[in-house]
Amino acid sequence: MSADAEATTPAQSTNPVIAELSRLRDSIDNLDAALLHVLAERFKCTQQVGHLKAQHGMPPADPSREAQQIDRLRRLAAEAKLDPEFAEKFLSFIIAEVLRHHEAIAGP
Repeated sequence: MSADAEATTPAQSTNPVIAELSRLRDSIDNLDAALLHVLAERFKCTQQVGHLKAQHGMPPADPSREAQQIDRLRRLAAEAKLDPEFAEKFLSFIIAEVLRHHEAIAGP
């Protein structure tokens, strides 16, 4: 049961509003799981980037690449009817975590 799910009584399970709420929450749970799996795959790729950069003496951060990615995601967000500000904050959070990993890989 999801953290957002509530226990239902037999009478509630026949209520169309409760049934729709349950259906939507199930979809949200599935999407959350998909997001986590996609993020895990993304981080596998960025770990490989971090190792490649470290092996070749490249800096962990690439500000021009980061700016390009933020611009790209803002455009994609607008096309998807998602707030570009939210998309930028989300990507900035991910970039900060990737940079932290890259710095750890590069070492002192």
